[in-house]
Amino acid sequence: MQNKLLIKAKTLPNKAGCYLMKKIRSGEETVLYVGKAKNLRNRVLSYFNNSAKSPKTEILVSHINDFDFIMTESDAEAFVLENNLIKKFSPKYNIRLKDDKSYPYICVDLNEDFPRLMYERRPKKKKGVEVFGPFVVGSNISEIIRILTKSFTLRDCSLKDFNSRKEPCLLYQMKQCTAPCVDLISKDEYRRDLDLALSFFRGSGEKGLKELENRMMNFAEAELFESAAMLRDNIETLNTFLNFSKQKNAEISHGVRNVDILAYHVGEIEVDISLYMMREGLLLGHKNFHFPSVDCSDDFDDEVAQYIFQYYSSTFDKLPDRLITSFPKDLNDTLHLAFKKVHDLNIKCSTPGQKFKSLMKLTQDHAFEHQRVRILNEDSTYVGLNKLKDLLSLRERPVVLECYDIAIFQGKSPTASQIVFNDGRADKKSYRHYHLEERPEGNNDFAMMSEVINRRIKKGKLPDVFVVDGGLGQVNIFLEALKDHNVSVPVVGIAKSKVDKKSNFKSKEVVRSEERLIIPGRSNPYQLMKCKSLFRIVTQMRDEAHRFSRRLHHKEEKKKLITSWVDHVEGVGPVAKKKILEKLDLSIKELKLLNEIELQEHFGVSKKLAKAIAKTLASY
Repeated sequence: MQNKLLIKAKTLPNKAGCYLMKKIRSGEETVLYVGKAKNLRNRVLSYFNNSAKSPKTEILVSHINDFDFIMTESDAEAFVLENNLIKKFSPKYNIRLKDDKSYPYICVDLNEDFPRLMYERRPKKKKGVEVFGPFVVGSNISEIIRILTKSFTLRDCSLKDFNSRKEPCLLYQMKQCTAPCVDLISKDEYRRDLDLALSFFRGSGEKGLKELENRMMNFAEAELFESAAMLRDNIETLNTFLNFSKQKNAEISHGVRNVDILAYHVGEIEVDISLYMMREGLLLGHKNFHFPSVDCSDDFDDEVAQYIFQYYSSTFDKLPDRLITSFPKDLNDTLHLAFKKVHDLNIKCSTPGQKFKSLMKLTQDHAFEHQRVRILNEDSTYVGLNKLKDLLSLRERPVVLECYDIAIFQGKSPTASQIVFNDGRADKKSYRHYHLEERPEGNNDFAMMSEVINRRIKKGKLPDVFVVDGGLGQVNIFLEALKDHNVSVPVVGIAKSKVDKKSNFKSKEVVRSEERLIIPGRSNPYQLMKCKSLFRIVTQMRDEAHRFSRRLHHKEEKKKLITSWVDHVEGVGPVAKKKILEKLDLSIKELKLLNEIELQEHFGVSKKLAKAIAKTLASY
């Protein structure tokens, strides 16, 4: 196969473009990797000739049985196309954009007549919505939103409450809202107050502070001392916020107000990227990203450049006017042209020079220290996944893990949950619930697990490793179910901690054993606390599986408790059932104490239906 692909690669053009490495199995085509190249022929040939390759590339090549290519007119177009193809296919061997944490943002929906300040963790792109942030830890942004809303008397109610209100709320009486809900302020006056509040995020907060100081003096002159004191305290907090956010570095005190500094550090295991962000002269802080160094197929500059291009093309943040990098000039020029093509933005990309030298050093140090602290605290997901690779003797680091849990009570409402982690983090869009059959014999772990696996396998695209909540018995059940379908995917189990109670007449002592990873073919379970990173991943999956399966289980049980007796009442149709459920505020035990007349009055039904209800309740 490799010789065939080598011959095909020799026929490629010596032009710029993107290539797609594919795996075709049983008629199903999967894109494994998307790359870009200045010279398609030379780049693709390097995969299949005898040149030295990294272990990651060798593994990738072993899975490839076809490839495709798309030509572009320039390197910049290849940059844009590669980014779009990665988004479209989510190839397994491409580095995925992963932020290290979720930062808070402030959103304002200017499509509304009277917008409010909203705190968001993951805002969505929408026309007319202005987003400020991200704000770093220490900016106390939720408190700032509260203070600005009250100080400038903006609404803080939801749109639903706003549209349904007929009279001003208590906040209006307290002079903390101007009651736009009942038109006690015009749109223009409200927008003026809103703009003053937003001035604190647009780099002109002194304007908002001056207005608040004037209002404070007016309250004092009118002898409204409580309101004046509140504004005095709010002004002090807002001053602190502005001083915290303002950048004091001399390098950017003149002219440049929107700038990002990009630096990265290559460690033994991971590459850490730091992005030092400033908007409108306000320091927003750092964005941090990291990925395994072994995943890099191109040189690190190219990989980091593509990574940051992914970020800028998908973020809802305000983009910078200038990006400072350590890339060579030709790569900076390519990035600049790529931004213009995809965003029509003139983001100048350049090296630090003397002006940004100290800021670049600061950002480089941050990338180094961020990686050092994370690894010392064993907080790297890649360390844990590499350990799992070694324990299972896999060729490559597992990326996608799936964990299953079954919830059942006395044979009733059996449900199962499928939890998916991608690169050690929850992939909640891939979570699934399964409603399972109730069996005459009640609890039957093998039958229920087999049902789950049979249904899961039909969906295709199996994970790299299955994780089962339970010991060797549950793992063997899972393996048998996979064997029935001729599927070979590694399976591990996580055993719950054992609790031993040792008591005497004076005290009780509880001894808790460690969490254990059950590995088929291994005589002794692996004690997970030996690798804290793997411990966190597996226990989080197990806990998520519990939570998710029980959520559906309890929902099904609650539905049965509420509706089961109503469904058995003779003569109840959809309209009558809805009427009964709307007025169902008593338990079965309490309802059985009511006579037919009382039931008729309670539910507002006919005498005939009340008699049928009484008859049904008597059977419970």
